[in-house]
Amino acid sequence: MRAGVRLGIDVGTVRIGIARSDPAGSVAVPVETVARGRGDLDRIAALVAEVDAVEVIVGLPISLSGREGPAASKAREFARALATRLSPVPIRLVDERLSTVGAQRNFRDQGLSIRGTRERIDQAAAAIILQSALDAERSSGAPPGTSLTEGRRKPRQKRDGKGKDHQ
Repeated sequence: MRAGVRLGIDVGTVRIGIARSDPAGSVAVPVETVARGRGDLDRIAALVAEVDAVEVIVGLPISLSGREGPAASKAREFARALATRLSPVPIRLVDERLSTVGAQRNFRDQGLSIRGTRERIDQAAAAIILQSALDAERSSGAPPGTSLTEGRRKPRQKRDGKGKDHQ
């Protein structure tokens, strides 16, 4: 397991739930909810700096069929903007199927109404996304999900038989 604090992000159309891990990457806890829109990237950047995050995990809402719909496209778009804002901090996209449903279920199981707790549900969903990513890394030994920078590497140079590089 790689060391360092990670932030988990649940991107919604109105709010963004945020969670963080401990430095060992063992446990995810809810942190706050940020209003979507003007200043949201700045607030997340401030949180990354405050906790000295080594990575940000963004939930990708894939449908149960495994397809990406409009919500996933919006999450990808947000993650790209976040990657530009936070560079060089890595951004990873992870499947977040049913994270909000799971957070709502947890609230109901505790006897809490989901009305009036939407912000806390967004934070709890972010914690579920992040905990899932941490658990996946711990069990596989590989970073979770997909990096936004994968596939964007410089083209590899070819070598001729004399050890010279060519494009």
